[in-house]
Amino acid sequence: QVQLVESGGGLVQAGGSLRPSCAHSGMLFSINTMGWYRQAPGKQREMVATITNGWRTNYVDSVKGRFTISRDNAKNTVYLQMNSLKPEDTAVYYCNVVQSSDSYWGRGTQVTVQE
Repeated sequence: QVQLVESGGGLVQAGGSLRPSCAHSGMLFSINTMGWYRQAPGKQREMVATITNGWRTNYVDSVKGRFTISRDNAKNTVYLQMNSLKPEDTAVYYCNVVQSSDSYWGRGTQVTVQE
């Protein structure tokens, strides 16, 4: 059974940093892409950052230069280093893993950035 478990969210002041992580288990085949998405109240879920098995990264414009996605295949974990956080970054952050044609989601971790 595939499981994704996020951790590392929290409450931080504007300008601060957080580093959520997502550990996955139960994958039987190679993972194509891992990523982080977020959903703020009243808004649609949006892609924040993705990283392929070839280490190609992609970011939404609003986080470029502030967020960095990375993965540790030995630990089956993907990270999102978030620096210079802004109140508009407040959302539930979800981990996503794509394996073959299947997509898996974690339950999410809350990130709240105060003024």
